[in-house]
Amino acid sequence: MGIKRINPVTPGQRFKLAVTFEALTASKPEKSLLAPLKKSGGRNDTGKMTMRNRGGGHKRRYRIIDFKRNRYETAEVLTVEYDPNRTAFISLVQYTDGEKRYIVAPKGIKVGQKISSGPGSSPDNGNALPLKEIPLGTTVHNIEMKPGRGAELCRSAGTSAQLVARDGKYAVIKLPSGESRMILTTCLATVGEVSNGDHQLEISGKAGRSRWLGRRPRTRPAAMNPVDHPQGGGEGRSKGGQARTRKGTMSKGLKTRNKKKISSRLILERKRK
Repeated sequence: MGIKRINPVTPGQRFKLAVTFEALTASKPEKSLLAPLKKSGGRNDTGKMTMRNRGGGHKRRYRIIDFKRNRYETAEVLTVEYDPNRTAFISLVQYTDGEKRYIVAPKGIKVGQKISSGPGSSPDNGNALPLKEIPLGTTVHNIEMKPGRGAELCRSAGTSAQLVARDGKYAVIKLPSGESRMILTTCLATVGEVSNGDHQLEISGKAGRSRWLGRRPRTRPAAMNPVDHPQGGGEGRSKGGQARTRKGTMSKGLKTRNKKKISSRLILERKRK
């Protein structure tokens, strides 16, 4: 994978940086694994706008992803595809009886490669196995937080965690945020790093690409009137003081995690500020 700079034929292409997509091997998705995806435009069930700056965007269909990897067999990788619903690429895999499933594509996965899941699998790239069977120091992604619930951690492009230690029935995972937490060793994790690591280097180049993604224009708080926002008003440009939301709560640095959350005892080290 790589990043390409486009010849600036138009103003929107002058600063654009785009992913080359050279790793993709298919342009059309598997029809049997598609589901409809309805957009709300930021409105609730009564039609009232509850989330601003959302609406429009290109029509999409959801790709049903196998986050559980609960079929403990060997499968063959058929394709590496683009998914409009996530930053990572996805892979279509096929089992011996012909069943097809989509998985989040690991970095370096190839068409024709054999991958497996479940206890007893080898700790190779793309294989999913319990944390108790993965060697210490291994890079993993698609990590379960509860056995059988499916992957919840490290699913976006280029992310990965490191298996640091094991203590009894728990494994210690170092997450990309810097947080270290304990997870049951019976939880599944996939070996390797998530594909499309160059996603973070992309530059859209123009506002229109945000509209294609369903994001509408956002008004800066400092440009509003005092009645609309705590940072609004003032003669000319003025510093707004502490960054706050429209309702007055702090929008930077405010801790929102429930102090009484039971799983807090599993967090050994908080994420970096």
